[in-house]
Amino acid sequence: MTEAVPNMPLRLAAAKRWFDDALTASMRAAGEQPLSPAQGQVFAFLDAEGTTVAELARRLGVTRQTAHQAVHGLLTLGLLEQVPDPASARSRLIRITAEGARVHRRAQETLAVIEGVLADRIGAAQATALRTALTLPRGEPPVVRAP
Repeated sequence: MTEAVPNMPLRLAAAKRWFDDALTASMRAAGEQPLSPAQGQVFAFLDAEGTTVAELARRLGVTRQTAHQAVHGLLTLGLLEQVPDPASARSRLIRITAEGARVHRRAQETLAVIEGVLADRIGAAQATALRTALTLPRGEPPVVRAP
């Protein structure tokens, strides 16, 4: 039986997993509390003034419950804080703490080094081409019919 060639989404997922694993191991080796990939993604979608869990869930493309679980873990670690939403008495905003900003900054610096390792392994030109390809506009997701 022959193994099917992985399609592009599977290849992209495997590449993301490689980065996630490298970041987790590197942060752990540096003495930082490891975060799950979902927790790490939260930082990318928070506004400086704060973001509601509902808006965060929308940006992440997950349910409110899933976003709440990721946020709860980060609140417990002291990397995020909840503050009243000045626009709504019923809402709370999630913001990055000073410690959260430090950890996020360190993670971004670590990812830059990991990207350098990838460039060394696959070649600088390939790494640049990959980055360029991933930043090109793709348009809206198409609705297609399989043949």
